[in-house]
Amino acid sequence: MRNEENYIEGRNPVIEAIRAGREIDKIFLQKGLKDGPIMTIEREAKKRKLPIQYLEKDRLDTMSETKKHQGVIAYVASFNYAEVSDILNKAKEKGEPPFIIILDGIEDPHNLGAIIRTANLAGAHGVIIAKHHASGLTATAVKASAGAINYTPVARVTNIAKTIESLKEEGLWFVGADMGGESIYNLDLKGPIGVVIGSEGSGAKSLVKKKCDFLAKIPMKGDIDSLNASVATGVIVFEIARQRSV
Repeated sequence: MRNEENYIEGRNPVIEAIRAGREIDKIFLQKGLKDGPIMTIEREAKKRKLPIQYLEKDRLDTMSETKKHQGVIAYVASFNYAEVSDILNKAKEKGEPPFIIILDGIEDPHNLGAIIRTANLAGAHGVIIAKHHASGLTATAVKASAGAINYTPVARVTNIAKTIESLKEEGLWFVGADMGGESIYNLDLKGPIGVVIGSEGSGAKSLVKKKCDFLAKIPMKGDIDSLNASVATGVIVFEIARQRSV
């Protein structure tokens, strides 16, 4: 069951939500509709770089709570996003070198919420997520964070690779989680650092991995070769927390 408070249905309500600056994770439009209001929604969404997904009418009918969606449903965030600068300022306020977790394509909201919770407990100053092809701050993600979302800022960006480049100019260096990397326990992880965690299935995109200064793996001895994304994040960020506390 979805949380209906996260959905806005109908053409005028969605147009007004966009223009009012509501935090919108995704807009679902009915395939084949090209009338004035729908094209206005497309134009306004693209202007603000909001993700759009085109669905058949029967899919929208299934999603709709009101059954009067008029070919458009917007999925709004359950919590406001921060700016990347807010995360850097949080580190400055604490007098600590920045410690940021960057998620490249985490689609499961339970994993996102668990990672936000882990970030808070490990002392990370914030989390950065992708705007496209990734979970946003849904009600499920907020609940899974167990309240950590109130203390750990989450920023959402259009381009993860460019964000890494910008943060490098701020003095951060980056370690990416990858099975082909060096053991996480052999690396010096102190100082201003960003940790890049890829999607549950395919990992971080190749361009994003190229932006990392190092790739790191978690040594494992079992019969399977991967960890859940939130568990892997926990192992890596608490090793960073351990080194930063020494």
